[in-house]
Amino acid sequence: MPALASPVSDERSALREYLSYHQSAFFAVAYGLTDEQARLAPTVSALSVGGLVKHVTAMQRTWMARVAAAPEAPPKDPRPFEEVAKEFGDQHLMRPDETLAGLLAAFETQNAASLRLVETADLDAKVPVPQDIPWFPKGIKDWSVRWVILHVINELTRHSGHADIIRESIDGATMYELLAGLEGWSIEGWVQPWKPSADS
Repeated sequence: MPALASPVSDERSALREYLSYHQSAFFAVAYGLTDEQARLAPTVSALSVGGLVKHVTAMQRTWMARVAAAPEAPPKDPRPFEEVAKEFGDQHLMRPDETLAGLLAAFETQNAASLRLVETADLDAKVPVPQDIPWFPKGIKDWSVRWVILHVINELTRHSGHADIIRESIDGATMYELLAGLEGWSIEGWVQPWKPSADS
């Protein structure tokens, strides 16, 4: 993960580079964590690093399915409502049978699919606004693909901030220290170096 997004030359490259940049933050924030640490919820919320990785994977999958189907609505989920509701409720939790490596691999796969869509989708195509979801606006019929991509970037940014706070609460590691460890560059003289604990 770079410390800054790459330079951009046009709208599509800007959308792609900023999406890629904010996707990459989760690999840095998870760097060096054990599965047990990734499940920890050390703040007053129930959020964990592993749970957030799982959530942003599902979030991208849902929104990018809308992009792929535009201007039509995505296909309806054929599963029973109870099964869909259970999966949605489980979306923020890293279960005991899940590993951080597995969650990151699924996230990486979804990231690649999202980036491919950003490179090829019609940015002006209309994405229907679901009218059966209570928190979506009732007076708007559709968003553009462009809006959806910006919304996904916004969601990734919000949740990577949550993950930063959780990670620092676990072992004190901050983003530049984690970037240095992940990318192999030196932070000596810039910030106090983070030393992985025996559990990291």
